[in-house]
Amino acid sequence: MLWWQECMRAVVIFIYGLILVRIAGRRVFGRWSALDIIVAIIIGSNLSRALTGPVPLGGTLAATTLMMALHWVLAQIAARSPVFAGIVEGKPRLLARGGRLQRSELLRDAISQHDLEEALHQSGVEHVEETRLVVLQPSGKITVLKGRQAA
Repeated sequence: MLWWQECMRAVVIFIYGLILVRIAGRRVFGRWSALDIIVAIIIGSNLSRALTGPVPLGGTLAATTLMMALHWVLAQIAARSPVFAGIVEGKPRLLARGGRLQRSELLRDAISQHDLEEALHQSGVEHVEETRLVVLQPSGKITVLKGRQAA
């Protein structure tokens, strides 16, 4: 393949990827659940092969479209079924309740003290005792609900 053919292929793949993500909606890679991560890796790998390898462009774009369609279908099912969502996206994990840390959950999910402190500080909290809930979301983000302030 000549250099200019590779460049044209790169333009086609870029525009195709942009259109596909816009059609699929913001949810596609917005939450980074397990489902989103797997699809992103597969699609990235597939499109990179088309960009740099000697694979047919049409077949690669068709396979990528199929992956995006499968992702959309699974996301629709997950949005309607909490059980299915728990399987493909994961479930939130309670790290602290009422200011009391669940150390076993921190260890289970390999959350360091520094990770926890960063999430607390980003929420304007200095100590876990000042929280109502601290939850590890399926996306990997730690959310903090502040405790009630003393009057």
